[in-house]
Amino acid sequence: MASLNKVMLIGNIGSDPEMRFTPTGSPVTSFAMAVSRNFTTREGERRQETEWFTVVTWNRLAETCNQFLTKGRRAYVEGRLKTRSWEGQDGQKRFRNEIIANRVVFLDRQVSSTPADGASTPSADETAIPQDDMDAEDLPF
Repeated sequence: MASLNKVMLIGNIGSDPEMRFTPTGSPVTSFAMAVSRNFTTREGERRQETEWFTVVTWNRLAETCNQFLTKGRRAYVEGRLKTRSWEGQDGQKRFRNEIIANRVVFLDRQVSSTPADGASTPSADETAIPQDDMDAEDLPF
């Protein structure tokens, strides 16, 4: 039987990316993403509802996102939904839903025309880097 786990988001980056490394040296970058939905209530009032997602990227895509994404930028993220669980310091079981991204496309131009390190902002083709699946043993947390 076929199955599908695919998530597609367009929104604004809500926090500067944070990059870390697994014990085997694989880079992993995570960041918050806000996705808003505008709608009209039955009473005719316009409203906006915002959902927050944690996005996780690996390897080359992690390096690219860490280098070029900043809070406030607009992006398209494609990936799969993953629920991670752990036991907190208080002994309570905790859960977090994350988007494991295999594609990130930057939808706006970087604020400055030339970044401080002299690198150029990648084009949409450069940011659509396919992602390899990682094993649970590679998780840095």
